[in-house]
Amino acid sequence: MDDWQERIDAVWEAAAGGLVDEEVIARIDAIAAERASDDAEAAFERAGARDSGDLPEDAVPLYRLALARGLDDDRRAQATIQLASTLRNLGQVDEALALIAAEQESHPDSPYRDAIAAMHALALVSAGRPEEGVGVAILALVEHMPRYRRSMTAYAEEIARRGA
Repeated sequence: MDDWQERIDAVWEAAAGGLVDEEVIARIDAIAAERASDDAEAAFERAGARDSGDLPEDAVPLYRLALARGLDDDRRAQATIQLASTLRNLGQVDEALALIAAEQESHPDSPYRDAIAAMHALALVSAGRPEEGVGVAILALVEHMPRYRRSMTAYAEEIARRGA
């Protein structure tokens, strides 16, 4: 890990559990400014600061920039989840669902697949499709069950079909 990322992580660690206020955003921005204005990682960190600081409208274009410029797999998954969450909170549920669907299709084995499924389920609920959301959530849990996988899969698929 480079010094830049260590300093970003230190700001986030200091802010953990607390309010992300203008000072935290300014600290992230100051470190991000060491890189080009269109740097994907810097844009991702700036977006996250604004999102955590309850400035979702300011976060969206920065998430879009970060994703467009290219992030490593870990940050790409995080940025997708965070952008989908923000869009959902802003009432742009269809776009959130599209982002999640694209992420699930292109990276089905992502270490973030459970978080992606959780966001998918939440977005479905927000879209007025709660039964489909429950189905998605149960299907995400199935692989973690020591037993009942077959029956839980069948139940989840049945619930999702009723909701569709």
